[in-house]
Amino acid sequence: MRKNDSMDKLTRLYLKQVVTRHGIPVSIICDHDGRFTSNFWRSFQKALGTRLDMSIAYHPQTDGKSERTIQTLEDILHACVIDFGNGWDRHLPLIKFSYNNSYHTSIKAAPFETLYGLKCRSPVC
Repeated sequence: MRKNDSMDKLTRLYLKQVVTRHGIPVSIICDHDGRFTSNFWRSFQKALGTRLDMSIAYHPQTDGKSERTIQTLEDILHACVIDFGNGWDRHLPLIKFSYNNSYHTSIKAAPFETLYGLKCRSPVC
């Protein structure tokens, strides 16, 4: 989404991309962007029963797993920019696929497997 998108658009995207795919989260860790600190967003999440945990870049107030995941994703994106230059964004779907199907010691499975209860079929397997 863009910085100038309305709260209405944010709400529709949230419902379409998060709630329809994964259900209503128990908690969300988000930054101090004005859209996420607004009375509307806080009221909306409270009505859904979702706890908001606020964090800021460079001083995340999150659990260790989240911090490790963020660092891993940053490392992957940096490597893609180095390898693919200006076309790095075209590779995001493959990066997402790779990350979601890689074994994570913290959950003792791949995120895809944990979420859907089965291993992902791919031509690589």
